[in-house]
Amino acid sequence: MTATPPAPRTPTAPAPRYDLPEPDASTRPYWDAAAEGHLLLRRCRACDRAHHYPREFCPHCWSEDAVWERASGRATLYTWSVVHRNDLPPFGTRVPYVAAVVDLAEGPRMMTEVVECEESALAIGMELRVTFREEEGCEAVAVFRP
Repeated sequence: MTATPPAPRTPTAPAPRYDLPEPDASTRPYWDAAAEGHLLLRRCRACDRAHHYPREFCPHCWSEDAVWERASGRATLYTWSVVHRNDLPPFGTRVPYVAAVVDLAEGPRMMTEVVECEESALAIGMELRVTFREEEGCEAVAVFRP
């Protein structure tokens, strides 16, 4: 009886990532500004309201006449949850982390993450500033810190 050699190992594909945005032509200005450390919003010229996340129409009046505007980067904490378990890559390596909703100074609410802050220091209404999570080969993502 002859032994069959083991099958050659094939390189494993990297694990899928669930934290990366999928920019398109309409959101490219947002991601380009984030790479430079700036948070952009869209402001509707018809109703003069700012909105976030970036999209091609105003969610308040449905106008397609919206322009890009640089946000101040200031926000207040509206609500949060501390995530202790998340099995989707790469979140499992980041636990615990603070998933949050913030009120931007310009008006819109934004889903984000609070970083560089102890859980015990979190408080509704606390002042936050934007910063960006950056990884080589990935889009910069807006997160907030005290």
